[in-house]
Amino acid sequence: MASKLSPEFAYTVLYVKDVAESVAFYSKAFGYSVRRLDESHRWGELESGHTTIAFTPIHQHETDDLTGVVHTTRSNKERPPVEVCFVYTDVDAAYKRAVENGAVPVSEPEMKEWGQKVGYVRDIDGIVIRMGNHVKPAKLD
Repeated sequence: MASKLSPEFAYTVLYVKDVAESVAFYSKAFGYSVRRLDESHRWGELESGHTTIAFTPIHQHETDDLTGVVHTTRSNKERPPVEVCFVYTDVDAAYKRAVENGAVPVSEPEMKEWGQKVGYVRDIDGIVIRMGNHVKPAKLD
């Protein structure tokens, strides 16, 4: 029996410069449907399966005053301490769509030694997005 204290992963919140712009970008570049964009443009959500990708402004009372200021990178030589990963059946096509819709190319998709095809882009706020396929489980002899 599951404990009443067993968590369910609900949200990944990305702190962005412009919530409406980021919601529109992720919809076009990565193919997500918009679940919600509040009228104040201080909160947006995308449909992403069992969890939610959410967006909120970098500077606001909840971050700056209560939990601390969100720090952003100063150049492309730095990266935020988070990486968002999206899984696609056709990684090459997904990568191409992302770049055509404003994602900054970092590394074109290539097959990795662990059996996953992976490419990297940056979103409009500099967040690194890993685009890959599911890794096939190793066959046991």
